[in-house]
Amino acid sequence: METFVSDSRATADYLPIADHGVIGDLRTCALVGTDGTIDWYCCPRFDSPSVFASILDARRGGRFALHPEDVIRSKQLYFPDTNILITRFFTAGGVAEVQDFMPIMGDVREVERHRLVRRVVCTRGSVPFVVEVAPRFDYGREQHKLRFEGGHAVFEGESLTLALSATVRLDQSDQDVTARFVLREGETAPFVLDRLTSSIVPRVCPTREAEMLFRQTVQFWRSWLAQSRYAGRWREVVHRSALVLKLLTYAPTGAIVAAATTSLPEKLGGERNWDYRHTWLRDAAFSVYALLRLGFTQEAQAFMGWLGDRLRDHRGPGAEPLQIMYGIDGRADLAESELTHLQGYRGSAPVRIGNSAAAQRQLDIYGELIDSVYLYNKYGEPIGIDLWDDLTRTVDWLCEHWDQADEGIWETRGGPKHFTYTRVLSWVAIERAIRIARQRGLPANEPHWARQRDAIYRQVLSNGWSRDRQAFVQHYEDDVLDASLLIMPLVKFVAPTDSRWLATLDAISSDLVSDSLVYRYDPDASPDGLRGHEGTMSLCSFWYVEALARAGRVEDARLVFDKMLTYANHLGLYSEQIGTTGEQLGNFPQAFTHLALISAAYNLDRALK
Repeated sequence: METFVSDSRATADYLPIADHGVIGDLRTCALVGTDGTIDWYCCPRFDSPSVFASILDARRGGRFALHPEDVIRSKQLYFPDTNILITRFFTAGGVAEVQDFMPIMGDVREVERHRLVRRVVCTRGSVPFVVEVAPRFDYGREQHKLRFEGGHAVFEGESLTLALSATVRLDQSDQDVTARFVLREGETAPFVLDRLTSSIVPRVCPTREAEMLFRQTVQFWRSWLAQSRYAGRWREVVHRSALVLKLLTYAPTGAIVAAATTSLPEKLGGERNWDYRHTWLRDAAFSVYALLRLGFTQEAQAFMGWLGDRLRDHRGPGAEPLQIMYGIDGRADLAESELTHLQGYRGSAPVRIGNSAAAQRQLDIYGELIDSVYLYNKYGEPIGIDLWDDLTRTVDWLCEHWDQADEGIWETRGGPKHFTYTRVLSWVAIERAIRIARQRGLPANEPHWARQRDAIYRQVLSNGWSRDRQAFVQHYEDDVLDASLLIMPLVKFVAPTDSRWLATLDAISSDLVSDSLVYRYDPDASPDGLRGHEGTMSLCSFWYVEALARAGRVEDARLVFDKMLTYANHLGLYSEQIGTTGEQLGNFPQAFTHLALISAAYNLDRALK
């Protein structure tokens, strides 16, 4: 039995993962705790080295703390229909709030400033505040110098320079900045952190400008969200999930990161800590599906452009068309390394940057991708000639290679296997490509494609079905169950009321479901090459909702969905997994979970009607 003994002092220095909100500017983002501390921020991109990373090491990671001297309690909310985060503090002397946001700049000259605004407002009484700005560049590996010039505090490192401006006095403490000030009812004080370059110079941000930036940012998010066509029962949580997906989009390329963070553990003290600040083709394709369902076609169009670029990058003879993930700029090299100088969240080492899973073979990605192209062609706009030519070459390649073992959707490190999920999604890839060709009259080797599609189907029914378990199983070599197979009726591989599928649904319900929570598989029964266990997979829980609804078990689906909503944090955000006591685990917030929530809500609405 694996045990984990935490350093109680160190543990006290870390907020629960769920006690955070997220802000961003469509290029990077920051996590803000309920205590008013920014303890995760990378600049200038999602995947850049961190500036503040106290969530990964409370002593060495760096932070931007801003809070009253004596806090009785604090609460967080988002300004309605936006990604502007408000942390409200209740003190003995009054009530105040910090409004955190990153303006979405329309002026291309200002975009690279990556302005981070912290607007302090006293709403009642009189409230004394304390501030500590302690950047630690390059994950805490790079020293910086502090200087004051023109009313700014300038933090200058080898790879990055930031300038802090404020309307209150700033003091120096070694190479960090501190401040103490008092606000009375109706008074405000902005703190603004800017990235500087040779072409971006320091600029003050007076109170009036901070208010203008606030209003402009409100307008941006509300105008974007107004495009949503969703009018169902769960409007608030669906729209919050849509805002999360948009926030995790890298605007220059249209890529979508899997999550905002790296190395937040799937188990405290365990080794299941990964860097999610990259673009998984699978996650991004599902995100396109979710956004299309809501009416956000521009994001789908941008991703299709990004996908086309990746397909054209891999035209070597005989080479696999795609790898499973890329950098947000499209780079293929995501070499993985460990930051041994960082403690990890609550002592959960190692802290990793990069991701060696990029070198894995996961053939299911072609199914998710081509399904998203099919949906975009149907609900967005017709795909172009170049993309279709690239896709036909990809399908031709898959027809010759679908029968190979791979590492599967969960990126196990226990060696390749013949995963049933992979085969199902390979079937989806070819089946959807045939649909596109027939709908548009596009050139394709349809007879060959159809033969391969049917061969996959027959193989899954023969090898993926276990007579002993009376269920579809994880891989052909064993009788282990896997929650990824909840996708089977969702992608129309099986009818949602087929007897074999209903038996599989019952088996998953019995063996992998705990309350509304779903484990993706049992690592004791199916070793995955890693030590220890993990929490339940929130993505799978929402797939479970959708599978129940499609099977006609609508009341069960609604109860599971409503229970899952209770596991969200106070802002409606989800990390990757849920632990034994209901705590959120893994990288945060996670796109996969939020896109699955949107799909579950959309289809549950239809079933209830």
